[in-house]
Amino acid sequence: MYAGLSELGISNGEDLKETLTNCTDPLKAIDQFQTENGILLPTLQSALPFLDLHGTPRLEFHQSVFDELRDKLMERVAVIAEGKEEDRYTKLEELLEKSFPLVKMPSIQPVVMQVLKHLPKVPEKRLKQVMADKELYKVCAVEVKRQIWQDNQALFGDEVSPLLKQYIVEKEAALFSNDLSILHNFFSPSPKTRRQGEVVLKLTQMIGKNVKLYDMVLQFLRTLFLRTRNVHYCTLRAELLMSLHDLDISEICSVDPCHKFTWCLDACIREKFVDAKRARELQGFLDGVKKGQEQVLGDLSMILCDPFASNTLVLSTVRNLQELVSQDALPRDSPDLLLLLRMLSLGQGAWDMIDSQVFKEPRLELEVVTRFLPAMISIVVDDHIFTVEQKLPSEEKTSVTYPTALPETFTRYLLENRVACEIGLYYVLHIAKQRNKNALQRLLPALVETYNDVAFGDIFLHLLTGHLTLLSDEFGSEEFCSAVFDGFLLTSYSSKENVHRHTLRLLNHLHQKVAPSSMETLMKTLEPPKQSSEPVKELYTQLTEKLEASKRSPPEPEETPSLDLGLHPVTVPTTPSTPTTPI
Repeated sequence: MYAGLSELGISNGEDLKETLTNCTDPLKAIDQFQTENGILLPTLQSALPFLDLHGTPRLEFHQSVFDELRDKLMERVAVIAEGKEEDRYTKLEELLEKSFPLVKMPSIQPVVMQVLKHLPKVPEKRLKQVMADKELYKVCAVEVKRQIWQDNQALFGDEVSPLLKQYIVEKEAALFSNDLSILHNFFSPSPKTRRQGEVVLKLTQMIGKNVKLYDMVLQFLRTLFLRTRNVHYCTLRAELLMSLHDLDISEICSVDPCHKFTWCLDACIREKFVDAKRARELQGFLDGVKKGQEQVLGDLSMILCDPFASNTLVLSTVRNLQELVSQDALPRDSPDLLLLLRMLSLGQGAWDMIDSQVFKEPRLELEVVTRFLPAMISIVVDDHIFTVEQKLPSEEKTSVTYPTALPETFTRYLLENRVACEIGLYYVLHIAKQRNKNALQRLLPALVETYNDVAFGDIFLHLLTGHLTLLSDEFGSEEFCSAVFDGFLLTSYSSKENVHRHTLRLLNHLHQKVAPSSMETLMKTLEPPKQSSEPVKELYTQLTEKLEASKRSPPEPEETPSLDLGLHPVTVPTTPSTPTTPI
């Protein structure tokens, strides 16, 4: 602490100690030391005795003057930095050289940090000194840290890594939320709301306008995506770019070739639909990738691999198919549909493209359009035929039963093609949203074997459990319970702990609706083995407690479950047992 003062030629405590040791008259020596090192203002000397009369210690007076001067100096530093003078940074560098030796003094440190903060290029020597001292590094402003980070990728990685881990933990926790609802699910928050998350805001602040740091974060995200296949890194890639867009950081947005594409797609995600105008814009960006710049496709594929993007694309695909059915048109005749499939294919091929470094759009299998989608539409036709048949007068009815088998093309493509599988899964969600029990019972067994087991992934199970709350009353039927649990969920719960967990989440919400005989069997089946994780054991314990509580005080039969309240109107069939499914 004292070394800095000596370096600047200012007397310190050691000097006073030496003076008092060697003097003959200590009082005179102290008086002289005060005169030499006090505030050099002649008119002040006569005023100081008045403070003594008022019992104000000299230290208190000097401290208050010091604090006032320090605040004024810090304000002046900010004014100089924001000014227009050509030599403003030279002045600040001179001030830095004079003040830096005192950087370890707590009272002076804020001034040094203020000067460092306002220098666009801190001298290399001083940056190294800050970096070498953990305490200084910790308290320096992010503007200074950026200058350190841009040449120290490992140090920057150490700062960013905990934030990236936190982001993934938050996303995965949201998928296992205790709140099961079709209205409030993983995809409910708007893009703007998501960008206000702590991690995105912190990363945005750390990057500032520094293109080099932005590129480093993108490289971290690509590497982690490759290492883990975790699609939430793709979400963060898009959110980070749009967060910088919100702040008008043109220094970065103008050099990221994905900016306009991401901006357009962000608007689609906000609306949860890709309209014709935006579809043309998106197609223009994809078709505009020039020869020699194919590497951009790697980043575009990551943007499209974001679950929020693919969710929007598949919802738009299902809606597009609805329109085609109403117009008696074929899937292959819709340019908008073909573009949606093209973007889905590019997004789902992101990992392969970045891994192989072969930047070429994956070819969409034509039979998805010419065979799979027509097979899916045929399922809708079966549903309509059955519904119409049930409405006929009894003398015209035939003994038509609801079909249980599915077209071989449909089930084969669910297993073999990732784009077809994604559309098939969202069609099942669409069926559940329509509360179509018959169609759901027919389709669920087909989801046991899907491409890369996507049907047992957390995103689909999160959505499915939320959608199943719309059919809560149907769980009173053993047949329906058997279709949901035995026919689908329980086929893999023992090998996939996440399925076990999602099944318990569903039962925690619907246990009062489930047929007692089915519930008893399910409780025995779902009892967690010893090696199960804590969340699974906790959910099972909660469910056990709820069942015990409901035995003691059974619910009133007319009570309406809160999960079904506040829903937007949906198509309700006239005959409850024979719902129809407008695709």
